[in-house]
Amino acid sequence: MRSRIESVGASLPHGLTEIRRYKNTVIALLLGLCVLLSAVYLLRPAPVPDLAQDNASDLTRLKADWAAGEMIVLVRHVERCDHSRATCLNAPDGITDRGRGVAVGLGAQFERLGLSRTDLYNSPVTRAVQTSSYMFNSVTSGQDWLFNCKGTLLRDALAHKVAGRNLVLVTHSECMAELEKELNVPGASFGYGTALFLSTAKGNAKAHLLGFLDATDWRSMFSQ
Repeated sequence: MRSRIESVGASLPHGLTEIRRYKNTVIALLLGLCVLLSAVYLLRPAPVPDLAQDNASDLTRLKADWAAGEMIVLVRHVERCDHSRATCLNAPDGITDRGRGVAVGLGAQFERLGLSRTDLYNSPVTRAVQTSSYMFNSVTSGQDWLFNCKGTLLRDALAHKVAGRNLVLVTHSECMAELEKELNVPGASFGYGTALFLSTAKGNAKAHLLGFLDATDWRSMFSQ
């Protein structure tokens, strides 16, 4: 009996050592995982800034770059008739009657920025054509790249950008999502009439994403 007790006692230190070693390995793995997750979090792409949320410096830069003719702006068409119970303006594949008022209001905001040095293009889809018509009293044709834009939106926008002139593109949420993907920023959901602003102040070879403004948030633009 005595030798059995001594045998058990002699084995305890070895067992404790194995437990301690296992515990230390688990702790090291957990610490490594925490470091990895922290690095992923810190290095993740920043979301698209909402320019209406205390971004005074970005709005100041936007207005300065606009005055210099160095901006590209994507505008999502206003409310589409076939996705709403609101009264249609006319065509079923066009915009709603209340969407027309939003488009007119957006056009007035762009007028405040100044349109003397601005080129305007719109998607050939009816809802984008009508939006552009009520925003700017201007409609272009043959701009399929503003609808069939998979993987090429940024390239095509830069190709249409003239130095010293702003570029406003009336397009679709799918194309705005494609642009986010090309710029490697987390996807945001843009509502009807949302404007997405890019600066080409460093040259037309690339564009820097400044942020977006919802159709109802333009008051922040002119309150700075």
